[in-house]
Amino acid sequence: MKRITCLFAASFMIIATAVAEEADTRTVIQLSPQHRALVLGEMRQFLSGLQQMTDALSRDDMETVAREARILGTSMSHHMPADLKQALPQGFRKMGHAVHSSFDQIALDAESLGDSQHTLSQLGETLTRCVSCHSAYQIHEIKN
Repeated sequence: MKRITCLFAASFMIIATAVAEEADTRTVIQLSPQHRALVLGEMRQFLSGLQQMTDALSRDDMETVAREARILGTSMSHHMPADLKQALPQGFRKMGHAVHSSFDQIALDAESLGDSQHTLSQLGETLTRCVSCHSAYQIHEIKN
């Protein structure tokens, strides 16, 4: 048992060291503290909405899926201040718009089709967009 524990600990250290040595090559987006808080808050809303939709899908509650998806759709992005939009790179804005649009489509399809498997597939595609964005960008606060 001691040998297994030591082997596990050694393996963990090797993996941890390899991860720590990898350079973070994501594009850095520098935002004011207020703008950073807005963007990160929106991401937390996405996560919360995805959790609500997943839970609703497990109960085949397509009405809740549609409602939650609509909240995260393009209407959500209309509340973003113009100066924040200008501070964000075009590629980030395009990815964000694609995510908001996908939530609009999820809402429409959940209402019209009522097919939880179709919606689950759409959520998978949307999460792929989320992962792509998180893999491409990191958001830092501007230090004065």
